[in-house]
Amino acid sequence: MEKFLAQEKVAIDEKLTEHITQLNAPKSLKDSMTYSLKAGGKRIRPILLLATLKGFGKDLNKGYDIACAIEMIHTYSLIHDDLPAMDDDDLRRGQPTNHKVFGEALAILAGDGLLTYSFTMVSQLQNVEDHIKIKLVQKISQAAGPKGMVAGQVADMEAEGRDLDLEELQEIHHRKTGDLLSLSLECGALLAEASQEDMHILTRFGKHLGLAFQIKDDLLDVEGDENVLGKRVGSDATNDKNTYPKILGVEKAKETLTYHLNEAHKLLAQVDMDQTLLRQLTNYIGERIN
Repeated sequence: MEKFLAQEKVAIDEKLTEHITQLNAPKSLKDSMTYSLKAGGKRIRPILLLATLKGFGKDLNKGYDIACAIEMIHTYSLIHDDLPAMDDDDLRRGQPTNHKVFGEALAILAGDGLLTYSFTMVSQLQNVEDHIKIKLVQKISQAAGPKGMVAGQVADMEAEGRDLDLEELQEIHHRKTGDLLSLSLECGALLAEASQEDMHILTRFGKHLGLAFQIKDDLLDVEGDENVLGKRVGSDATNDKNTYPKILGVEKAKETLTYHLNEAHKLLAQVDMDQTLLRQLTNYIGERIN
């Protein structure tokens, strides 16, 4: 898995830069878009898509452009999330946030550019039938739009200053984090022409994986190393944010993390594919240190 992660991260990084470089757009806009794309990150979402394709025995070249499109959507959400009107963060992955370098206006437009260009990339996919492209566009727009990630962001924002129960917090994170992780799996399965049953199971698998990812994030904000994380530790408590450790306590949050990882493994066992990489990635998400 470590070899796969390292190799495919390099491939995704290179392809992301290539896509922006060839754009006929103002240099300042391309610089701002590229800055956040090159700021690091583990590329979990594109890696999940590629691992799904590989698990179904398909050529990874079929998945790189759609994987890049999903990473662009994720990056756009981070740029906007860091803005003063949102979380007002100065650091992202150990570097100044986009608006601190390029100004708020250009940061907003860079996010807009990444989001909209991702759909251009999907429409131009090679060797993918049109009916599958339409399904991909539908799934991406639902996961990233007002029913998915945007809804999660709004709910998270409106929850500031009041205490949530566990069910409310899970609903926010299903949309804010889980939907894009599930989307990566679903897009990989669509490209692989997997069965509807396997698609359905992978979606449920992705929901548990998304919650596990968020719980681990919350725990790292309590127990993580700031030098390793590349961002401030303890900011959730300082900002009085609703998190799993806050609602459940640290130990119960760890138990809940284990539960979702176990449920993810149970579901994955039901999918007719080589599950090796996705199993290892599931464990990696639960054990990561940044």
